[in-house]
Amino acid sequence: MVRITRVYTGGGDKGETSLVDGSRRMKSDPRFETVGTCDELNSILGCVLMEVKRMPGHEDGGDRNNVQRVELVVVEAIGRLQHELFDLGAELACPPNELPEYMALIGEEQSNLLVVEMDAWLEDVTPLTSFILPTGEGPVATMHVARCVARRLERSMVQLLESEGNDAIRPTALVYINRLSDWLFVMGRWVSVMLGEEETLWLPLGKRSSEKGVADRVNKMRSNDDAFLDL
Repeated sequence: MVRITRVYTGGGDKGETSLVDGSRRMKSDPRFETVGTCDELNSILGCVLMEVKRMPGHEDGGDRNNVQRVELVVVEAIGRLQHELFDLGAELACPPNELPEYMALIGEEQSNLLVVEMDAWLEDVTPLTSFILPTGEGPVATMHVARCVARRLERSMVQLLESEGNDAIRPTALVYINRLSDWLFVMGRWVSVMLGEEETLWLPLGKRSSEKGVADRVNKMRSNDDAFLDL
């Protein structure tokens, strides 16, 4: 059991800190970059939970009668994910051959569960005909941020493999984080559907009309012109 009596120790004042096995490395070490990115992802998931819990609901039904269902599903799923990312972060803070015997590790069971959940969400989501822009209701936009950080964590893990060798990361851990970024994308799409929100499809430059910009609109707004909305 972890017992923390104080946060500050002074041990890292010179830019070094300890891995799980007790060895010391500079804080700029690629392994600490990976651990930090895992922590960053977990923190953003906390922001997703915050956004989900403050969505306005409607007790009388209507367009937003799925808010309670979305909150129930997302809170339960991300609550599990946050624990798993702590497990992963602890694992990443040590070379695999130095991991304590007592440490439980992320395995195929966790990765497979992500796939099962994605398949369930995809039953309610129509196939994409274009890429979508990273926007949407508060929780959805934040899920896109989390998805991007998950990809960065994956890249960081691959860089660690390149710098320390093929034994630097367990293959199962890499599979898990690859699934997780897809999971966040699919969950975001499912939440959009459940909330009745339209996804914003990417329109390639060649198919877009010439852009006028917003300068004229801003100038009309400054002059209080009623035609501001007609541009």
